[in-house]
Amino acid sequence: MSLHLPKLERRPELDALRGLFLVWMTLTHLPTRFSDFVNQPIGFLSSAEGFVFMSALLVGRIYIRDMMHDEASVHLKLFKRSLKIYGYHLVMLFLAFSLAATYAEHTHRAALSNLFDFYIAHPGTAIVGSVLLLYCPPLLDILPMYVIFLVFTPIVLSIAVRFGWKKVLTASGLVWLGAQFGLRDVAYGFVEHLTHLHIPLQETGAFNLFAWQAVWTVGLWLGAGLAQGTFPLRKVPRWVGGVCFIICLFFIGVRFSWLGPHLTPQALGLKLDKWQIGWLRVVNLICFTMVFYFLRRYVIKIVSREPLLTLGKASLQVFCAHLFFVFIGLGLLYGEVAQLQGWTAVVLIAVTFISLIWVAAREVRKSHARKKQLAPQPAPPPIPEPQSVPR
Repeated sequence: MSLHLPKLERRPELDALRGLFLVWMTLTHLPTRFSDFVNQPIGFLSSAEGFVFMSALLVGRIYIRDMMHDEASVHLKLFKRSLKIYGYHLVMLFLAFSLAATYAEHTHRAALSNLFDFYIAHPGTAIVGSVLLLYCPPLLDILPMYVIFLVFTPIVLSIAVRFGWKKVLTASGLVWLGAQFGLRDVAYGFVEHLTHLHIPLQETGAFNLFAWQAVWTVGLWLGAGLAQGTFPLRKVPRWVGGVCFIICLFFIGVRFSWLGPHLTPQALGLKLDKWQIGWLRVVNLICFTMVFYFLRRYVIKIVSREPLLTLGKASLQVFCAHLFFVFIGLGLLYGEVAQLQGWTAVVLIAVTFISLIWVAAREVRKSHARKKQLAPQPAPPPIPEPQSVPR
């Protein structure tokens, strides 16, 4: 493979898109009436899929070049990145178990207690399992998935460089297919036998990793194509975009049950399932991706602005901070109240986003300061030698 690659320019719109998905995710997770309006508002596309996809695309774009001439450095960099995210995950677990779960247990707040019922019943097993990324309570299952995918990413990129992306995508597709036929159950039984940790399957996280790895792998593939100047979607004829647009309209109709009793989310069930990425959901995701690609000129104009740019640059810190406010919102619920309403909801949303923007801006400033310190200082100009004065 040629090493003469186009210069890798900064693409701020990619950060902005990740920031957009974080805003979307926050509005979805906060227990307010607004979550009803942003939960899969167009077809069967969620903020989690967008966030995982964009994260993988950025990883593939950044690291594919280094993998081509220095595999060891990529393994080391991504391992350090995995450790950093794992550290954040441990901090979130500590806060959740020590504060949120304790508060829920003493105040009998059902919204929080339901998240940590296994931990409350089996604290020892839960702590060990969570450290091993086996026990993943609701809302705390995205970072473990991110860590696992990052650990395997150098292997995926290495195989892609040596043998091509077709083999990688084929293997990923076969694993996704296995996920539709119970591969997760088989892996769960093996891990339970190996560790002797009796953690119910539903407590290992909502995401079926064997299915979601396909979202991550496709993101890596497209990101690598961006970096190498071989972006696959550029070869797609424009008429395909029109077909995909019609298919998207069909899925929007299904999403809102406009097409009759046999074409509803409930009737189609697992075919549209978010957690194991059912086959109809795959078609939905591909078509929406194609439509957004053909409309990218307008999408970029809409999203490439603050605060989305800053939020996207500090996505890890913003993601963790948003969970803090989601737990606060859940702690405010009582009795049969499932959502916050009125001024309580408005104040929670306002405080949350002001805080998230502050966290992101602070992290970006710190990052710029670190880069400035590590940047090589220019050499001082040479001191001119004194010239002799003619007599």
